[in-house]
Amino acid sequence: MNDIRGRITRDGIRIYDDADFAGMRTAGQVAAEILDAVIPLVKPGATTGEIDAFITAEVTRRGVVSATIGYKGYQHASCISVNHVVCHGIPGSKVLADGDILNIDVTVIVDGWYGDTSRMFVAGALPRKAERLIEVTHEGLMRGIAAVKPGNTFGDIGHAIQAYVEANRMSVVRDFCGHGLGRVFHAPPNVLHYGRPGTGPVLEEGMFFTIEPMVNLGRPETKVLADDWTAVTRDKSLSAQYEHSVGVTATGCEIFTLSPAGKFFRTWE
Repeated sequence: MNDIRGRITRDGIRIYDDADFAGMRTAGQVAAEILDAVIPLVKPGATTGEIDAFITAEVTRRGVVSATIGYKGYQHASCISVNHVVCHGIPGSKVLADGDILNIDVTVIVDGWYGDTSRMFVAGALPRKAERLIEVTHEGLMRGIAAVKPGNTFGDIGHAIQAYVEANRMSVVRDFCGHGLGRVFHAPPNVLHYGRPGTGPVLEEGMFFTIEPMVNLGRPETKVLADDWTAVTRDKSLSAQYEHSVGVTATGCEIFTLSPAGKFFRTWE
């Protein structure tokens, strides 16, 4: 507690000071830069383990720390979730095939601040149904972010995402959510990607959290495999996810994890 400034709301959400935005901005940019650097590696024939090895080397080269290596026993610098894997896919010997879609999730620690982001990639030619899923997921995230401003609620964020996704006849995963962060990896609040307007904690300037909707082409139900990490769609439908870390400002929000190269969305173009 000694090196973490700001008060805590009655919902357990830390309110950070203006100076803390700089730390989050730096951490978020490093995470985004690493994902920018990954783009050329994602192609048919590459393995998810090779991609993770590159990410691990990038973390080392930049002199920062991976938040996921050693986290609850996890041993990789990224989660790589392919096709019907919803989240927490473990990198390894999986060989990417033409048309595979994948989410790559990276979290780094820079001077004690956590930068957490993920985005969608494609190996080779992108099938149209997968393209539409990715487009809807990204737009859902951005609509959720547009609802972030003081006086709105976390229910407003979730509703904005859910309403858009379901209008496009897709489903929002309920089993996983976004989270608070700052000088810790996971903290209150749980940021649901569905909900009712006007419900949940009220947004205040200085809150830091992730928004990271997972969207399925089929039903929303998931299951976790025997490795206790990998979550997949129960109906084996395709799944996509985008994630930004944000901070609430006086008039809206700042996105800490914007791609410096402008490649957060449609990385394959």
